[in-house]
Amino acid sequence: MEKSELHDWLKFALLPPIGAGLIRLLGRVIRIRTDGGDQVDELYRQGRRIIIAFWHGRQLMMPLAYRGAEAHILISQHRDGELIHRIVSRFGFRSVRGSSTRGGIAALRRLIQLGRSGVDLVVTPDGPKGPRQVVQIGVIQLAKATGLPIVSLTFSCSKKKSLRAGTVSWSHIRWVGDCSSGGSRSGCPVMRRRRTWRQSGSSLKQR
Repeated sequence: MEKSELHDWLKFALLPPIGAGLIRLLGRVIRIRTDGGDQVDELYRQGRRIIIAFWHGRQLMMPLAYRGAEAHILISQHRDGELIHRIVSRFGFRSVRGSSTRGGIAALRRLIQLGRSGVDLVVTPDGPKGPRQVVQIGVIQLAKATGLPIVSLTFSCSKKKSLRAGTVSWSHIRWVGDCSSGGSRSGCPVMRRRRTWRQSGSSLKQR
């Protein structure tokens, strides 16, 4: 086996389980508060599916934020995309490979088929090439073709002092409303559901 082949094998064999493990570990050692979610839960109760959209730079903790049953994620065909694919598959997500620069049209068609079949879709509307945090037309076309509402999702972290353990991280997962492609809504109100974690000894318990 050549050096480059060995490098690729190690990269794709070792990094995905390590990456998935680190994400799960972070989910256990930080206090997570979820703002929003009531309207998303109501959509699921009605049997509806959604398009989840989050900025490309916010993808680290997204596997822990998903609230539905089955989601297909648009991931680029680049080598880094292969790593992301292998990591998210360990959380039960399925991938559709393509981007605006490679395989985009075929990927869009596949996402439309999946969206009409009754599953959630996940996209980064600014894409890996950017411009950063600028929505591209693809997610709008996807919403129009499937009739699914776009639900924006973001994740942020901050540090707060803990009385027992010094400094711990607080992570905020925010679902920022339902932006329907049908025009029935005039905005994207922030929803008000919260999940917090409190510290008990050396462990964290949900409340």
